[in-house]
Order: sequence, then structure tokens, then C-alpha cells
Amino acid sequence: MTEQPRVPVTIYDVAKAAGVAPSTVSRAFARPGRVNADTAARIRQVAHDLGYRAHPVTQAPVTAQTRLLALMISDVANPFYSQLIRGAQLAATEAGYEILLADSRESSTRERAALERLVPVVEGFVIGSSRMSDSALRTIAKQRPMVVLNRALIDVPSVVADNVSGAHAVVELLRDLGHDAATYVAGPEASWADGVRFRSLRDHGAHTGLTVSRIGPFLPTFEGGLAATRTLLEKLPSAVIAYNDLIALGVMHGLLREGVAVPEQVSVVGFDDILISRISLPTLTTVAAPMRQLGSTAVKNVVALINGARHRSTEALVMPVQLKVRGSTAQRSRKRVSPALGTTIVSGSSS
Repeated sequence: MTEQPRVPVTIYDVAKAAGVAPSTVSRAFARPGRVNADTAARIRQVAHDLGYRAHPVTQAPVTAQTRLLALMISDVANPFYSQLIRGAQLAATEAGYEILLADSRESSTRERAALERLVPVVEGFVIGSSRMSDSALRTIAKQRPMVVLNRALIDVPSVVADNVSGAHAVVELLRDLGHDAATYVAGPEASWADGVRFRSLRDHGAHTGLTVSRIGPFLPTFEGGLAATRTLLEKLPSAVIAYNDLIALGVMHGLLREGVAVPEQVSVVGFDDILISRISLPTLTTVAAPMRQLGSTAVKNVVALINGARHRSTEALVMPVQLKVRGSTAQRSRKRVSPALGTTIVSGSSS
């Protein structure tokens, strides 16, 4: 009788048997000082009983040439990623690779679990808008070639849109339209781009005479924008800048539903330039990033790393952006509606 080949014991088998998370098992072997001594001892005993053999974190199991790359995104339902995915797919096909798409659903825990499962399967990673910590990303990068999108890391290859220039262009547009204050509707706290955008808006605004305040965080969705509207209506600003287009569109819908005219009473600006921003009514003023080029560039760079290229730069590759001025922004009006009172009030001079 032929003996059946034994299925290797994985980190997930050990985690299940020990009653802990896979990440805890990983730390117990790679960084034992970060795990409770009793827990680490139990994990090692379970691993021994199951016949598990740990690989050093800096040297993952040798993978055959699968010709597979993993593309991790934070929300597959967000149209922001459609062009990024297409650019990545085209570049991968040209290089003889296929893309495995993974969706973290805005969860750092799901993101890390998925990446750890994919390490033995793929030859490299492209991480779009990660919600994980810098240290967690570095841990994965030690195991497979990786390029990070929309996040700047010193020691991991990174490709980002020029959020700073985009934010500056938004501030200057609103100042030219006579606004002296704006409210920024923030996205996820774990978003690197969110922090860069708000700081750039606030700092450049301080230099040019536009006071930028912040509310949030809110989900980076249409529903998140609707939720933000309730806060905005408490003290209605003359201009709103949203973390992304989906939030901006939700804000516009919420304001219009409450009888606040966009852009006559409130100007609204987004980031990303997703397709719906061009066909909404009014059309959305937004900062357009070259999403297809971002995806393509990231894949080309990770393939180069797989083929032996060395990452030498300590700075992220910055891709240019463009402000698309459309129908959702207008000259600041001296008259606006107070939704709470249902009356028209006269504001100060729009100097």
C-alpha cells in the first residue's frame, strides 16, 4: 500500500490548536520577547506535538516560480481602485505574471492574515492603501519583494500620488473663489494619505489665509459622506474638502437633501477623480491621481525586485496629480441657508 504524502503543518494549524491568532504564533517564533512567556511556551509545545517547523521571518519558505503577484487593496467596492487594478493587470501580463486580488475590507487584521497566507503562493506583493502599521509591512517585505502604494516607507519601495501639491492646489482654488475657511472631512485614521492631505491643507491654508478645520474620521464611502453631513450642518461652512470622492459625493447628496445648494451655498472638493465624479450633478471638483500609472509602476518595480534589482532610494516615487475644476465649486456667496432655522442669512464680505 502506497503511503500518502504528509500535508505540511501550517502556522494556522498551530494557531487553531493553541487557541491564539496566527500573528501571535508568528511572533512567538520570530520575536519571542513580544509574546507572554506562558503563551509562547504553549505555542512551542503545540507546534512540537503537531510537527510544525518554523521558518525565520527573514527567510520565508522557498517558493517555485508561480508567476503570481498579489495585489492587496482596502476595499474592492471602492471605484478608486478600478484603474489601479487595470494598470497592475496590464503590466503583470506584459511581464508574464498573473494578479491575485485580495481585499482587506478596511481591516488591518484581515489584511495581515491574507498576506501571511499568500506568502508561500506568490512571488511578490503590491500593497494599495494599507491599513497595517509600518512595522507589520516591513515584516512582510522581508519575506517577499514588495511595493507599497499610497504610503511612504523609507526602507520599502513606495509609490505615492503627490498629495501635497494636490492639497495646495485645492487651497489656492478656494482662496481664489473668496473662501476664507473650509472643513476637511477625514477618512480612516489608519490612512497615510488622509494624514498627509489634512496636514498639507492646514499648513498651506495658514500661509494663504484659508483656515482648515477637521471633522471625522468617517468611513471612506458614500454613506460616510452622508454621516458627515449631519456634523457639517451644525455649523455650515462655505467650503468642504473631503478625503475622497465617495465621501464628497455623499456630502453633496446630504446637503442637497437638506436644501443646501452646491456650489451656490457650499463648495465641495474631493480627491481621486473616480468616474462618477465626472457624471454626478453637479460634477465634482477633485484632485485626479494617475491611478492606472500607479498600478503599472508598482508592478514593474516589484517584478524588477523579483529579478534581482536592489532598492536603493530612501524616498517614495511621487506621481504627479492634477486639480480638475468642475461644477461643485463656485465663488463664495454672501448669502447662505441655515438649515437649522430654514432662513437666509447674510455673511461677511467674501474678501
